[in-house]
Amino acid sequence: MKLDKNVCVAVFAAAVAVPAFAENPLISGAFSADPSAHVFDGRVYVFPSHDIPAPAGSRNKKGFNMPDYHVYSSENLFDWTDHGVIVDQKTVPWVDGNSYSMWAPDCNCKNGKYYFYFPAHQKDGRNAIGVAIADKPEGPYVPQEKPIPGVNGIDPCIFIDDDGTPYLTWQAQGNVLVVARLKDNMLELDSEVVTVNHNVPRNGLKEGPFMFKRNGKYYYSFPWCERQTECICYCMGDSPLGPFEYKGKIMEQNTDCWTNHHSVVEYKGQWYFFYHHNDYCREHDVNRSICAEYLTFNEDGTIQQIQPTQRGVGVTPATNKIQIDRYSAIGDPNHVWVEYNRTEDPFAGWKTVFRNKDNYRRPIWIEYDRVDFGEKDLTSAIVHVFARVGGSGVIEFHADAVDGELIAWIPIVAKDEWQDASAEILKQLKGVHNLFVTMPDGVLMHVDWVQFK
Repeated sequence: MKLDKNVCVAVFAAAVAVPAFAENPLISGAFSADPSAHVFDGRVYVFPSHDIPAPAGSRNKKGFNMPDYHVYSSENLFDWTDHGVIVDQKTVPWVDGNSYSMWAPDCNCKNGKYYFYFPAHQKDGRNAIGVAIADKPEGPYVPQEKPIPGVNGIDPCIFIDDDGTPYLTWQAQGNVLVVARLKDNMLELDSEVVTVNHNVPRNGLKEGPFMFKRNGKYYYSFPWCERQTECICYCMGDSPLGPFEYKGKIMEQNTDCWTNHHSVVEYKGQWYFFYHHNDYCREHDVNRSICAEYLTFNEDGTIQQIQPTQRGVGVTPATNKIQIDRYSAIGDPNHVWVEYNRTEDPFAGWKTVFRNKDNYRRPIWIEYDRVDFGEKDLTSAIVHVFARVGGSGVIEFHADAVDGELIAWIPIVAKDEWQDASAEILKQLKGVHNLFVTMPDGVLMHVDWVQFK
């Protein structure tokens, strides 16, 4: 659990809103990866790396190109704020300013200061890990003149124990995960570098370590390329220096994206797991996007394996435009599926396609859970829909089940263009409910979003 062990008061500077969701991916409009999540002063901050398409002159034409770091924050895990660039490859004295090697970072707070740890290529081409320091979690951050002495490698994680002792763990040369205690200044090693004993049952690339603590136990987790792509596995121990005992996987490998870096954080009594996937760039996996899921522990402290979802975490206000394509569950894939709004612009998001063929008689449906209808009466339901001429029909909203209470019934008159169709609400709801959107009548409809007013 990477929570503050000292008083770290966040004072917010000018920031910008970004296209962001309670659904996965969390951030739109820019690629982001390797999310390091923390709670500072009652707010979740995520420090990811930043993928970009290969620029002119890049040495990594088909690989990762990562020039800088942003930080994002949210109080409700729905509305995210982009606080802008906090570290750039061209402004760090020891970094090769054209290497595009600003890989997985981390950050933590000690004695009222925020320490941001990041890997990059030095001007001689070797990997090193540096530190930038700020008075606020969103910056501005001041990079140190030189990297940390004796720390050569990538993917740092900074863990601060309950007694305030800081530990740094990273991937060292030779596919080895290591950990060392830091001095109180957070800038120098204060112990020998210890190889992490994790007894993972098979060989394979290991990187991106993340350490947290829960109920007196230390959890050491990391991406592991067991076969073709990376899963996230974890070990448990009684000391931040180990030894650790392998316990299994938190998230299985995904064949669409060969990397997966992560972090774990507790916020308002709920544990969350942050990771990345290539949702906005399915043709290759070097432009990734950060996501989040709920994390659940068993009584013995072991972790229940997570299945990635489109829905993600957080509660969505009914008065927002609800992106039902980020679903919790979906019906027969021959009759309802999700595709890009515009294939040439993935950041434009997705739409849900409802199609009735071969006289399909069962409900055609998609579920989006955790919608907050509030405490005031709502008057209308709206659907942003496309239906071709000759394909008129009906869209229905139901509460908590496919055949649950009917919230609204919206007739759709085909116009061969996108339209906002609406109808009066038939059943008032209060509080949080799961929303089912169905097409009981019609041939083919595309739905972008739904909303209640």
